[in-house]
Amino acid sequence: MRACRIVQHDVSRNSELQDAFTLLELLVVIAIIGILAALLLPALNKANAYAKRGACLNNLRQINMAVRQYADDHNSLLPMVTNSRPPQVWSDYALFVRSYLGLKGSASSNDALFACPADTFDCGYHEDYRPESVHLQAKYRFNSYAFNAANSSTMYSRLTGPITPPGIAGWKMSSVTEPVKTVLVAELCALVPFSWHQPVKSQANNTRDLVGFVDGHVSYIKMYWDATNSGFGHVEAWNYDPPQGYDYKWSGD
Repeated sequence: MRACRIVQHDVSRNSELQDAFTLLELLVVIAIIGILAALLLPALNKANAYAKRGACLNNLRQINMAVRQYADDHNSLLPMVTNSRPPQVWSDYALFVRSYLGLKGSASSNDALFACPADTFDCGYHEDYRPESVHLQAKYRFNSYAFNAANSSTMYSRLTGPITPPGIAGWKMSSVTEPVKTVLVAELCALVPFSWHQPVKSQANNTRDLVGFVDGHVSYIKMYWDATNSGFGHVEAWNYDPPQGYDYKWSGD
């Protein structure tokens, strides 16, 4: 009887050992999980980037509409920015249109509508890559989006004299000849051009940015940078209209 109990105990122990993972099996499972994670990570990153771009597009569409509503209430005149120094020349318009977006009080980093979720580094005027979001900085009015107002700023050179860049600040919206192609408000990175959605640490041709147009539509488009000419008044994308084949222009005529 005692021997029988010993046999039964041994059988039960063998059964438990058969149910347990061996070290080799455990390593195989870990390897499979690692492979699946590696396959899923790019898809998850792509989905996350797409969601950020969608939120950014929605913000820009509302801001674009607010600028248009401002013009409708001011005899078709677009905001005339009085501060002619970058970056305020592109950012001060927000002070005119806040009320059209249901915002009160002074601009702050809590204004989520003016913050592109993809805005993760400073791509500002003549500034190299810096890991500081534009919408967290007071000098940009806590604003990721730029009004096409460079014509408010006259640049001076000892050799060429004054140069007025293209732009539509103070224009009558009704006088813009190609509203479907003329930039109204865009991601600030589009001016350089950099891209928050395809991050690079230097200026690059054909980077893609979100741009809102005078006719009201918003698109994710390629921006042109003339790498062959980086002289005074021709350094960044906002200094000149692109060649044929691009879906935007800065000038209103």
